[in-house]
Amino acid sequence: MALPGRTEDGSRLFLECLADTVRVLRLDVAPEPDAGDERQWRHQVRGALREACRQELVLSEASFGVLVKAAVYDPDPSFNRQFVEPALNAFGYRRVRSALLDYLRTGTDQERAGAARAWYWSALPLRLTEVRAEGTDIANRAGADDRSVMVVEWNEAALREFVRNEHLDVRRCILPGLPLWKSAYPPELYGLVEAAVVIARSHPDEYIRHRVEHQVRGR
Repeated sequence: MALPGRTEDGSRLFLECLADTVRVLRLDVAPEPDAGDERQWRHQVRGALREACRQELVLSEASFGVLVKAAVYDPDPSFNRQFVEPALNAFGYRRVRSALLDYLRTGTDQERAGAARAWYWSALPLRLTEVRAEGTDIANRAGADDRSVMVVEWNEAALREFVRNEHLDVRRCILPGLPLWKSAYPPELYGLVEAAVVIARSHPDEYIRHRVEHQVRGR
């Protein structure tokens, strides 16, 4: 089953994120949409960012937070990779994942759900060779090119969040990437793994019930 749409409308906040992206990255597109033209403007911003990534794109320090926030607030779980990928290539896996983990642990429920959606793309290979951070060699950053970095920390935090947080979007977005076998966790978290499975199997949401059976099959 495809991941359902969000239960909360965050379109206004996402438009603000796009406006910040245009301003900070100096994209060749209007700084804000005309009234009633928000959808077309979103497409234009996405297209301008794709084009910039094909060329030599030097990202300032301010660009990091702007890109990660846009990825978190993007309502589309397919298109949010457009913000994750340049951030990964310029700033590395550890920094991007640390930021997403902070959103999961301390953000609003909308941000927690968005961080889980964005995390899905955080293992992409670093193939945007023309994208780099200003004045910094990514090879010198700890964990920058390690695709396994912070996975354990994320899985433990996501497991705890899934069990404790009853918000529908949070649980829908965390579940697809959540390991539900005990070997993925230390022994002290085995009880939470079982609790997560019970919660998902008895949940009133059809997507969550369907998804958990797919994930625990054969475990």
